[in-house]
Amino acid sequence: EETTITSLLKILVGSDNYYEEYLFDQQFAHHGWSGMVAVVEDEPHTLLYSKKISLRDLILLELLLEIDQLDSVLGKSWKPLSPSLNVAPIDLFSDIEPSELNDVLKYWQLAFEWSYYDQVLSGLYVVTQKPTVAITQPSFQAVFCIDERECSLRRHIESVDMSAETFGSPGFFGVEFYFLPTGGKFLEKLCPAPVTPKYLIKEYGDEPIHEKELFHTKKSLTIFSGLFYSMLGGFIAGFKLFMNLFKPQMSPAISNAFAHMGEQTTLAVEINDPVQIENGLQVGFSVEEMATRVQSVLQSIGMIDTFAPLVYLVAHGSSSANNPHHGAHDCGACSGRPGAVNARVFAHMANHVQVRQILKTKNIHIPETTQFIGAMHDTASDVIGFYDEDLLSQENLQFHLEHKQKFEMALDLNAKERSRRFASIDTKNDLAKIRSAIKARSVSYFEPRPELGHGTNALCFVGKRSSIKGLFLDRRAFMNSYDYAIDPNGEILLNVIKPLPTVCGGINLEYYFSRVDNQKFGAGTKLPHNVMGLIGVANSSDGDLRPGLPLQMIEVHDPVRLLMIVEHFPEVVLNTISQNKDLFEWFEKEWVHLVAMHPITKEFYYFRKNKFERYTPQQVAIPTIDDFQTFVENALEMETNHILHATQENLSVHLLK
Repeated sequence: EETTITSLLKILVGSDNYYEEYLFDQQFAHHGWSGMVAVVEDEPHTLLYSKKISLRDLILLELLLEIDQLDSVLGKSWKPLSPSLNVAPIDLFSDIEPSELNDVLKYWQLAFEWSYYDQVLSGLYVVTQKPTVAITQPSFQAVFCIDERECSLRRHIESVDMSAETFGSPGFFGVEFYFLPTGGKFLEKLCPAPVTPKYLIKEYGDEPIHEKELFHTKKSLTIFSGLFYSMLGGFIAGFKLFMNLFKPQMSPAISNAFAHMGEQTTLAVEINDPVQIENGLQVGFSVEEMATRVQSVLQSIGMIDTFAPLVYLVAHGSSSANNPHHGAHDCGACSGRPGAVNARVFAHMANHVQVRQILKTKNIHIPETTQFIGAMHDTASDVIGFYDEDLLSQENLQFHLEHKQKFEMALDLNAKERSRRFASIDTKNDLAKIRSAIKARSVSYFEPRPELGHGTNALCFVGKRSSIKGLFLDRRAFMNSYDYAIDPNGEILLNVIKPLPTVCGGINLEYYFSRVDNQKFGAGTKLPHNVMGLIGVANSSDGDLRPGLPLQMIEVHDPVRLLMIVEHFPEVVLNTISQNKDLFEWFEKEWVHLVAMHPITKEFYYFRKNKFERYTPQQVAIPTIDDFQTFVENALEMETNHILHATQENLSVHLLK
């Protein structure tokens, strides 16, 4: 007779009325595992060594083990549970009866959220009423990931060089592929998780020589050499660990964001003739495929007619020491990996002569003198690196050397702004010392908060940079560039907005739930976390897989749902989101709040009950300050006095109370 879940439950439980409740209690006795197994069953490629496992097999195994244990302890004298129960089974899926407490909590949450949203909309309205000065000939342009941690760096670049233009686009830069590094054994997915790429980008060049710690060797696994390495390596490791307390520095044991790809290697971006297929994937892109992706990104961010001599594609990653959660600090649009490869690939595509010829037929005219260059910003250490600088023309190379100094100045200011969140750094120190301290904490084994990740995220703005420029949003806003003027019917808008609730809203809810109840929805303190099979973490010897985020990533986070502001006519936005059921559901169920900003009148319309209603901000006046650095230095005091946010326009900063 076939062994089934039902047959085993009959032995253990007896009455089928209690089957669901028994399985519920069984699986929740060890949190995380059934959920993880269900995910791997649906997405087997998430395991480096894929295994065919299923939730059914897990439950069968556990039921068999329970029966075996009962037989071992009680012999054959035990009976099913249900005959001895005198309580009725619980309907686990019954509707929850509404209560006054639930109503109070609901309205409290809404009041908490809208007290912030109203400040933002009030500040945005003030900024949009001021005349903007168009940049007719930008000194350089930089396309960043929409990540809210780049919000501040973009602002500082624009303050260092007021003729520079910055844009925001999802950090995979519209090129979806698997990546095979030189000497790599596994394919790395470098695009949003829901996307299944059909392309492979391979890295060529000398196989990187990865430095290794002396005590990280297989020789330590044998009896005699293991004793030697344990004694000798242990003393050396202890000494280095002690020195790291006083002078943290990068080491082979630390996750280095820039080690994801070689600096001098070559990427196979264009297909060969004949077309090469590996693992069912096409190696490289055709000219037409490259042109389609470049066109899509440039149109989506509104960069179609004015190009600077240099256009930077700035990806991001995060270096981290002794941190099992460092993947959550890398690029979400690149499946939790650094986006440097994507930046280089897009730059190669946009520099391609034949691609530009195709783009001309699409009314996108890139001057011959314009060159695209890839870069990556380490958001933990505030270090930036550039790729393929040797391909620049002599004139552009000179421009690039000047721009690098501006990037460094902006990074100094960015580090100072970030330092106000870190208790171990004196924000009033000079910029060089602050920058050095920021870099040191990113590689310190003793620092549980090398950076705060997406902590404090609360906003997503989809529109022209000029419409929100001058508003200091305190690194809380995902910013996706979009120009309604070149898309009057919202045809481009659908592709722009479609991934944002999943990516930005998903990140926001991850932080929201982890902050609301860190014990149930989060991971507790990360200090005792152990990595479990490269699929999750557990607290010390506790075997439960912990969901969500640790305390050290959400301590400064306010649990508010994401507010998405889209610059377009409300009827166009409504028509756009109505075209995609999954997209519409995010706003219909209010997991993400949606506001349309009228591009002409600058009035706001809030999406509620499947329609847009006019919303008038309640805040009347927005205070301003003139010295942004002084504001940052005194931010802690000012926040204590309930001045929580600020806006900046050149040297003028509006403060949102």
